[in-house]
Parts: sequence; C-alpha cells; structure tokens
Amino acid sequence: MFDKALKLIQRYDTVIIHRHSNPDGDALGSQIGLKTLINENFPQKKVYIVGDRTRRYAFMEGWQPDEIPDETYKGALAIVLDTSAKFMISDSRYVTAEATLRFDHHIYCEDICDVDVIDSTFESCCGLLTQFALDTGLRLNRLAAKSLFTGMVTDSGRFRYDSANSRTFRLAAALTEQNFDPNEIYCELYADDYKNVKLRAQYVLKINFAGDGVAYILTPKEELKRITAEYDTDSFGISRGMVGTMADIRGVDSWVNFTETEQGILCELRSKKYNINPIAVKYGGGGHAKASGATVPDVETAMKMVEDIKALHRGETI
Repeated sequence: MFDKALKLIQRYDTVIIHRHSNPDGDALGSQIGLKTLINENFPQKKVYIVGDRTRRYAFMEGWQPDEIPDETYKGALAIVLDTSAKFMISDSRYVTAEATLRFDHHIYCEDICDVDVIDSTFESCCGLLTQFALDTGLRLNRLAAKSLFTGMVTDSGRFRYDSANSRTFRLAAALTEQNFDPNEIYCELYADDYKNVKLRAQYVLKINFAGDGVAYILTPKEELKRITAEYDTDSFGISRGMVGTMADIRGVDSWVNFTETEQGILCELRSKKYNINPIAVKYGGGGHAKASGATVPDVETAMKMVEDIKALHRGETI
C-alpha cells in the first residue's frame, strides 16, 4: 500500500510536512521522523516541517517548525500526517502544493489529499511510518528511529492501550536497533513540575460521576483563564493534559474532559471498553475507537454528549 506514496516522495525535490495543530508526541514524532527519513535517503531534497509550536514536547530533538514563504509550495509535495480532518491541519497552505499525500492511523473521516495511506489498525502514525520505511527499504538513522519510537510510545499509552499488538512490538524493536537510549525518552515523558502535580490533584477533585460508568470534568471559560495564568499552561494543556486523571478509576469505563474556550468547548473522549468514536463524529469530531475528540458550542451540548455515552453503555441506539 506504500508504492504510490514512495513514488510521490521520489518525484518531488521539495517536500513540506504538515500535521495536526496542538501536536502530541505522535504528530511531532511522525513529522520529525519522516523529515529525517527523507533527508537520510534523498539528501538532495529540500524537506521542511511546518505547524504551530509545542511546550509539552519541546524536549524532542528537531521539533522546531520551519518558517517558509508561500512560494515554497510551488511545485512541491505537501505531506499531511496524523490527521483525519481538514480543520485540524496546522497551516492550511498544504492545499497550494502541486501534490498532496497523507499518512494517518485514525478512523477515516474525509478526503484530504491526492493520495491517502490510512490504516487505523496501527497504534500510531509513527508505527505506520516505521512500517513504510521497512517495507520500502528506506534507511533509518538515529534521529528518525528515536522520533518514531517516541510517537509509538506516547500514542500507545506506553504500550498499554489495546491498539498495541505484536506488530507494535516488532516495529518498536526494529527502531531500537538504532543508536538511541529509550530511557532518555521515558525520563522526559514521566518528568513533571510540582505545580503540574498540584494541578492534577485539583482536577481529581473536579471529577463528576454521571452514572452508568461515565465520568466527566468541566472547566468553565473563566476558570480556564485563571488556571492557565496561575499554572503557566494553555487550553490544550488542560484539555488533553488533564483527561488522564479519570483513566484508572475503578467503575469508570468512559470519560470526557470538557474545556470551555473562546472557540467552543473542547471535548476529549476516552474509554476502556467502548467505541466512543461514533459519538465524537456525531458532534463534528473524530479520532480512534477509544480515544476521540470534538468541539461543541456550549455546555448544554456537552451534557447531551455525556447522555449519549451513558446510552452507549446501556446498549441503546445513539
């Protein structure tokens, strides 16, 4: 399934790599990994990465986006990574490229690029790109392997999620043959500031138990402004960063973190047992079977989402 993708990369002298906004470890790992992979195997090509900046994953080597003018897209190939919907892509200029290519592991949402390589059975986009490199005979180096491994680790929940399978471990083993120390990655991922530990403790106390095995947290807009100022974080750090506080509570099978912003309420949906993706899609979002996201306009709609998840748990039609 990688033939068309490889031919596109071989054809173009300029390659510009995009990913979703508010990048996580998989988005950045796949972006850095693919750029390094192309540079290693096709050193004559000009390869750029673009998008918004990160704080949580700033420890990743080579994460800084390139600043490029619009003219760079003329006659270029734009590659979109780890993104299922157009509105999520950081830097919309990809549409001005001569050709477009997507690698993604999310459940299909919509057409985005000329050529799509989509396989939702992979635990991460980095896993998909690792398979691409191995199947096409592309040479991995240290930075490419380290970046791709980081994305596999973060998107599989440190290999805890049920998306991790025997293929995941085979690919991870192939990456660790390169000269990098996985412990350096784990130390950065697990390290945290005391203020963030305090913030998580506050969020544990904010958990609402809705019944039927569902829990949620709601952060109103004004509270979000206070928290982000006091703890030097942002809406993404609250929305994505705090959803895990509900993950390991016995009796909670699905949970949502609602974060009210000027653009609407960010919804991070997670589940241990149920496919909550159709609910995210119903509210204009998408993602994976057990980890999805959406944005809704108001608290009333957010509470309807909670009721839909409860109905899912009861086996009712959504």
